[in-house]
Amino acid sequence: MYVINLRYTGALAEIDDALDAHRFYLERYFAAGVFVVAGPKVPRDGGIILASGIERNRLDAIIAEDPFAQQGLAHYEITEFKATRLAPGLNLPEPSSDT
Repeated sequence: MYVINLRYTGALAEIDDALDAHRFYLERYFAAGVFVVAGPKVPRDGGIILASGIERNRLDAIIAEDPFAQQGLAHYEITEFKATRLAPGLNLPEPSSDT
């Protein structure tokens, strides 16, 4: 599983102009089961995406498709982790048994 931390590098007006295309991009990968959670940070200086079920090189290719990335509007920091605990009722991939 991955935490993708986006930090905006463009002006908010530029972010807003690209937002519909970014949301379409997110929807594509939610539908594919790659993205499991996404939303803006507070304060609005970027966003967070959780991704699961893919190899890192594929994730890098997917991130390169983001309109924010293509327009140079965001910097992406990716942290991979093994989910070993999951709150009851969450519909996320099963946690890894590795500790």
